[in-house]
Amino acid sequence: MGVRLRPPAEADRGAFVAAARRSRDLHHPWTTAPDTDEAFDLYLERAARPTESCRLVVTDDDDLVGVYNLAEIVRGRFQNAYLGYYAFAPLAGTGLMRAAMPLVFAHAFQELGLHRLQANVQPDNQRSRRLLEATGWRREGFAPRYLFIDGAWRDHVLYAVTADEVSRPT
Repeated sequence: MGVRLRPPAEADRGAFVAAARRSRDLHHPWTTAPDTDEAFDLYLERAARPTESCRLVVTDDDDLVGVYNLAEIVRGRFQNAYLGYYAFAPLAGTGLMRAAMPLVFAHAFQELGLHRLQANVQPDNQRSRRLLEATGWRREGFAPRYLFIDGAWRDHVLYAVTADEVSRPT
């Protein structure tokens, strides 16, 4: 089963909201996906900003696998963005998000011309950390009380990857 990336659209509303609701237990306490019509409206607004690049991961049959969001895109000398992501049940854990990571790299480094991506993960989120480590991201450090999530300031492990690291032959 192949995957591809595409921007979210109004036509995705029903399937997206249903997938987010179905995946609440999977996402808690790491993230909150837009699981209401109002939250989905905000997500579409976010996706339209020039400092964001939101992409749905979908199968060849257009089933929703998950989301990769490039946020806080900074140009100039930095050429950087932060990567946020989550999978949807029942396709979480099937390797499809991992299969989509090279597409994320192509989108970020070739289409958008970025130099660097950063991702920050709570230390106990082993699935998320394994995804990054399996797809070439390097651990850069640890940030105590980094982000306010689920009612508290949470520690995060910091990861990064650059365009030249991704393009190196293995």
